[in-house]
Amino acid sequence: MAPVPHSLNEPEDDIEAYVGLARQDAEDRARARGWKTVRSLAPGTVITMEYLGGRLNFEVRDGRVHRCWKG
Repeated sequence: MAPVPHSLNEPEDDIEAYVGLARQDAEDRARARGWKTVRSLAPGTVITMEYLGGRLNFEVRDGRVHRCWKG
């Protein structure tokens, strides 16, 4: 897999800190910290693999963030 590019559109943020938060709390926090696009996905959701700088993705299970990744 290719390395994840560094984008100037991304805020400095510890994305692992979102794991365990309630979905709405995580989304609000991400937007407050400068993420332009925030999306929450159910486990197993089919998505494309294009990298979009400034986007933060959450995999949500039972209302809580289980996994978080950029792009």
